[in-house]
Amino acid sequence: MAKTLIGTVSSIANDKTIVITVHSRKTHPLYKKQYSVTSKYMAHDEENTCKVGDKVSIAETKPLSKRKRYTLAAVIERAALSKDDLDIIEGEDKKEEVSEEPK
Repeated sequence: MAKTLIGTVSSIANDKTIVITVHSRKTHPLYKKQYSVTSKYMAHDEENTCKVGDKVSIAETKPLSKRKRYTLAAVIERAALSKDDLDIIEGEDKKEEVSEEPK
């Protein structure tokens, strides 16, 4: 059975490729202290559907390139977009010019 991981999309810079950051906690074998570990995985996103900040599930697959060993299984939760982001997406990024009147 293929290994599945859940993480957050941290980069969409390449075409059809996303970088997922997976956070986990481990316990030190001798000192029994818990610490956090962060790992990054590259995954194949065929339709370029993911955005930065999305929570996704990835599944292990055959090697697709030098570093890509996973493919996008599902988008669990979409990232919340700010008003500025929505304006840019909709093409309404118009800056209002402020004109000062001479005194």
